Amino acid sequence: MPERNAFAKPQFEPLGEAALLLRFGDRLESELAHHVQSFARGLRASTPPGVLDLVPAYASLAVHFDPLQIDLDAVAAWVRTRLREGDHGRSARDGRRIEIPVCYGGDYGPDLADVAAHAGLSEEAVIALHSGGDYVVAMIGFLPGFPYLLGLDPRLEMPRLPTPRPEVPAGAVGIGGAQTGIYPQQSPGGWRLIGRTPEQLFDSARAEPSLLQPGDRVRFVAIAALDFKRLQREQPA
Repeated sequence: MPERNAFAKPQFEPLGEAALLLRFGDRLESELAHHVQSFARGLRASTPPGVLDLVPAYASLAVHFDPLQIDLDAVAAWVRTRLREGDHGRSARDGRRIEIPVCYGGDYGPDLADVAAHAGLSEEAVIALHSGGDYVVAMIGFLPGFPYLLGLDPRLEMPRLPTPRPEVPAGAVGIGGAQTGIYPQQSPGGWRLIGRTPEQLFDSARAEPSLLQPGDRVRFVAIAALDFKRLQREQPA
């Protein structure tokens, strides 16, 4: 577990002319991500005029602001005050718990066999490990709605493809290094694809466009191809 002072004393860095970057560390750890998310929630409860957005990542937090309303020094002073107060808001552990159905293998997960071979496991064992894990959304990035999930069993860690695919379908569930994630839209991508979900990860017409948010707890549920097709038909057009 990260030491308290590693969280309480982030480094402050300008990020262009309209953002402040807080660096809380450089580790890919769930506990540190929890701290960043919790602090971001606390800041959102009392944002001053001119602060536009807060974007948490694994070990950093970007504070975006309108320089015509507030300057960098004032934003930094506000953040330092909140750090001294020690009120970091609702714990990221209180995030929603969401189940994501996944059809593994075959055309839905063309890299499942390679992941199994790399791990020295059967495909069935890979599916059991991946769907049996408890994951936390550490950050949203790369594409709108793309969740980077921490909690992957170390036995399933897998290098990215040496050459990314030009097209990865929306809903593809992949493994990249020590992380797992879901492609919300069709895009290029280099993660190892082991399955696909019929859930719509991002929809700009929804009140909350992104299905998942930092701090949410995710569990994958293995489904059959027939269930995938049925659930896909039930998704909003």
